[in-house]
Amino acid sequence: MIKSAVAQQMPAWNFAYSRPGFLTFKAAEPMEAEAALIAQQTPFARSGGWTIDRIVAESAAERAAQFWAMAAELPFSAIHVWQRDHVAPDRSNFEPGNPAAAAEAVAAIAAAAPDSHAPWRDVAAFNRTAGRGQQVLDCILIDENSWCLGRHRADRIESRWPGGVPALERPEPMVSRAYLKMAEALAWSRLPLQAGDRCVEIGSAPGGASQCLLERGLWVMGIDPADMDPAIAAHPNFVHVRKRGADLKRSAYRSIRWLAADMNIVPAATLDIVEAIVTHRQVQIRGLLLTLKLRDWTLVDEIPAQLDRIRSWGYRDVRTRQLGYNRREICVAALKSRAQRRSPVRRKFSGSS
Repeated sequence: MIKSAVAQQMPAWNFAYSRPGFLTFKAAEPMEAEAALIAQQTPFARSGGWTIDRIVAESAAERAAQFWAMAAELPFSAIHVWQRDHVAPDRSNFEPGNPAAAAEAVAAIAAAAPDSHAPWRDVAAFNRTAGRGQQVLDCILIDENSWCLGRHRADRIESRWPGGVPALERPEPMVSRAYLKMAEALAWSRLPLQAGDRCVEIGSAPGGASQCLLERGLWVMGIDPADMDPAIAAHPNFVHVRKRGADLKRSAYRSIRWLAADMNIVPAATLDIVEAIVTHRQVQIRGLLLTLKLRDWTLVDEIPAQLDRIRSWGYRDVRTRQLGYNRREICVAALKSRAQRRSPVRRKFSGSS
């Protein structure tokens, strides 16, 4: 998908070195703004920037020395060290944004920091959420003995996170990894949810996403014929409706202001159910968080038309992104207008700005 997007938007770029989860392209002239634009416009590009060079050496100490030889004279305010996604999320126990995977590299880079960059001898200085507009150095862990040094400007919220993934705090216990998907979706989308707001989640079982919403003080109605986790079902701000979203009377949604949906059906079927709800004259849904399943990659071609369909319901601010914690699916965030967005929720992911 990313190769196709680049071919259409930047035909002068030539495909270069790549590994699963990591793509590079060559251009005749530096085009950092264009690289950032590709990452912004392509939902499957989590992070984008400009490559400086590859770093290849047997030991982490040697690679760290090469890092500073290239980076010491560059302007930057943040350093992000992160591992490419070598497998899909949740496969072989892999999850994106795992700081442990980068710990050895961070320690080596910190130990090798020259006197001119003494503050970077503190490992805590790495992988913080970058400030808006800051120049960021990216050290991407490609293979066992190979890194890639790059840089980008932190403008959009996702470009401020290492590798485009927020460092989430996991609750104990966590009902399901749907918690992580919802937490990332809220941080990225900046939907202006407030404690006490009423939300419906269609396809809620076993309750990971509802757990995330309840932690933020929302009242949640979970719609799913399957069983919920007992702790979620017993929560005083949760109501379980053992039905499918299409089977519930529209009047039940009259007090709801936010709608989330994550159903194991094709995107068109998800949109059919949501459209019947949000376009009803008695319903006033302010914003949406929809997970669209891509069972077949050919469904990607339908995404532009599906986003137009959501806009036809009166949601003018419609964005989509394959989140770090998404599998073969994308997240769609929709608001009536862009003015509704607010500063991202920081309560559940670490970092500083």
